[in-house]
Amino acid sequence: MIHLMKTVCLLCAAVLGFSACISDKKIIYLQGAETTYAVPTDIQQAFELRIQPDDQLAISVASKNKELIEPFNNNTLIGGGSSSNYSNTTNISSGVSYFQVNKEGNIEFPIFGTLHVGGKTCVELSRELQERLISEDYIKDAVVNTKIMSFKVTVLGDVKNPGMQKFEGERLTVLEAIGKAGDLNSSAKRENVLVVREENGNRVTYLMDLRDEKSVFSSPAYYLQQNDVVYVAPNKSVRVKGSTSYTLLSVSSTLVSMVVSIVSLIISLNR
Repeated sequence: MIHLMKTVCLLCAAVLGFSACISDKKIIYLQGAETTYAVPTDIQQAFELRIQPDDQLAISVASKNKELIEPFNNNTLIGGGSSSNYSNTTNISSGVSYFQVNKEGNIEFPIFGTLHVGGKTCVELSRELQERLISEDYIKDAVVNTKIMSFKVTVLGDVKNPGMQKFEGERLTVLEAIGKAGDLNSSAKRENVLVVREENGNRVTYLMDLRDEKSVFSSPAYYLQQNDVVYVAPNKSVRVKGSTSYTLLSVSSTLVSMVVSIVSLIISLNR
């Protein structure tokens, strides 16, 4: 009888250990990252957010001569409605204009007229405008800054808080977006996260496995862009109850309970 009890205990431990092992492999993010990046590693993937159609831009032109910047001071979004104020951290006069980038990637800029801004970074556009203002003798001490006001992405599927999200700044990773959505539910597929993106007039998709650090950090979709859609698929088992890990654990618990019941019955019959 003692030998039988030892066998049962070993069986129960093996079943629970197996289920725990499988569960961890299915749900832990960025497996192997603690080893890969134990020593600081250079970030190979350069990130540059580029201006796209439908973006809202705030362009600030600063100068010591307040009169020269008047044409560039417009607090109404050109091509859209009103916009929020743009903070100016310089100690000289600054005029701010707001622009809606049209579907061709153009804006109507004071003095210069139609400018193609699509595909440029904010730094590139600022440098281009500043050089023109100076070289064409409009404002000799011009300082130009450009900011994208409308950086939004949509996170859908098996996350706690799906929906459209707006972000400040120009750098957003897929992990940050998922974090703001409340993280994945236990029933979500971590190995099959889809990012849908529109670039250069084409629609492209990227898949990444959140459990695999190489799949995440090397993906072109690790840094999100304006209007990206992140979709997290649910496990099939969510239709029953919980995730695959939950189902496996439930089955394991049921097996253990059955074994314990059988042993209890054998013990009671042998008394």
